[in-house]
Amino acid sequence: MTQPPDPDISKARPKRRWLRWVRDIFLVLVVIGLVQWWQSRHLASDLAPPLVGVMLDGSPYQLDPTQGPWLVHFWAEWCPICRMEQGSVAAIAEDYPVITIATTSGTVDEVAAFLEDQGVVMPVLMDEDGAIARSWGVNGVPAKFIVGTDGRIQSASMGYSTGVGMRLRLWLAD
Repeated sequence: MTQPPDPDISKARPKRRWLRWVRDIFLVLVVIGLVQWWQSRHLASDLAPPLVGVMLDGSPYQLDPTQGPWLVHFWAEWCPICRMEQGSVAAIAEDYPVITIATTSGTVDEVAAFLEDQGVVMPVLMDEDGAIARSWGVNGVPAKFIVGTDGRIQSASMGYSTGVGMRLRLWLAD
């Protein structure tokens, strides 16, 4: 003869399951945070390096932090993560000062064709040989910096960022 299940045990199971979920989510967030820290450890910090070059349209460019805060976004045409972020970056460019740097992405014509193909319109500074990226400590893309009006880097990250995350960092720097 089987005994009926103990009601106290059945109540404890959902509680334990909920605690396991909280523990697992916490561990995943810790791992993501550690990976972000590891990837970003060599990025420029404190005072932003000079950002001078030639735009996609051939015009000269120099970052003026006083008109910020700025989102400085390094990307490459060959980077699939960069493609996933481009819509968010273009949307942010409608509300905040944004400069994107196409690093090691080919010639002006190739980058222009890529942007047209993607249907993305955003300000692009050319970094064909990666010299600008190196001066900012960027050794992988995508990389993002929030530069405050004082010319100091408020936030730096490498890897995928959501549009909400980028906007939040800009808002906090404002």
